[in-house]
Amino acid sequence: MSSDKPSRSLESTLVAAGRDTHPGAPLNRPLVPASNFVLGASRAYARDGGTPTWEALEEVVGELEGGRAVAFASGMAAIAAVFDQMRLGARVVIPDDCYQGVVGLAERGADKGFWSVERIDLEDTVAWVEACAGADLIWLESPSNPLLTVADLRTICAAPRKPGALLAVDNTFATPLNQQPLDLGADLSLQSATKFIGGHSDLLAGVIAVRSGELESALRRSRTLSGATPGALESFLAVRGARTMALRLERAQQSAGLLAQRLQTHPCVARVRYPGLASHPSHAIAADQLSGFGTIVTFDGVGDASTADAVCRRVRLIRHATSLGAVESSIERRGAIPGQEHLPSTLLRLSVGIENAEELWADLDQALRGA
Repeated sequence: MSSDKPSRSLESTLVAAGRDTHPGAPLNRPLVPASNFVLGASRAYARDGGTPTWEALEEVVGELEGGRAVAFASGMAAIAAVFDQMRLGARVVIPDDCYQGVVGLAERGADKGFWSVERIDLEDTVAWVEACAGADLIWLESPSNPLLTVADLRTICAAPRKPGALLAVDNTFATPLNQQPLDLGADLSLQSATKFIGGHSDLLAGVIAVRSGELESALRRSRTLSGATPGALESFLAVRGARTMALRLERAQQSAGLLAQRLQTHPCVARVRYPGLASHPSHAIAADQLSGFGTIVTFDGVGDASTADAVCRRVRLIRHATSLGAVESSIERRGAIPGQEHLPSTLLRLSVGIENAEELWADLDQALRGA
């Protein structure tokens, strides 16, 4: 990030970054739905040179993450751009619990002979440190999806890495407000802007932040060649959503902590996973590494898969929907999703939004009890 940027909090950065400050300029960077531009300047074609609208998104996230950002059409497009940096025969290491899209992309590449894939328990810090010495891509996700395991990023990122290796952290669940992977030593910090940055369930976008100019150029080249560019409207909405992310996150985190505590003692709940609970296996690491414990709570209901499905059908205020990080609370049974059958059959992932916390609890309670 440029040294002439003013020093300010992350909360203020969310509001101030990505704006044109020239006298007479619009206060908000306008939506520019253009595919090409008048020749004679550095920008000629949007796929190659970008647009002012998605550059605003990159400026916001870049300042927020403490680096420079590259925006993509979706989180998966961003993930694919990272894997695109791998040479034939690379060794890729991913967590045993992580986003299913990463698993699918990694395994498809392995099936085609592009690279080999090793999966490691996120809690096994020693194994991750050992893997860093020989892996070409170290892919971490913390907290993980959906079991909310928190990796010891401070230790893993500090481990010696093979020359040319990349260490990437999916920072979607934590957000840059709760965790700064680049400061911890990661090469790339990736997130789905579909989630907390956009915050309103109305767009698809992904963003990668880096500090290496060479890596930034490589990612931009991957984006250009694959055509995985963000849309003008999506970028505009993502910037607008980002302006309120600090407020949304603060409110939702408070509610998530309250709901997690109450779920622990609910007669219809067998287990609760939330990094903010002292009972969580990764709680000590989370307390040291994260500024906040997030808005996602996963819990196992008492009964079987059909019992859990019934809970999802009975919610009234909470939405029965996939995805997360939006203003509305949502719940789903993750084991019902193809490729997630290995998860506990009664595991429910709750994304807590900004509704009244007591009303959320009343809705959860009646859905669990079958009232």
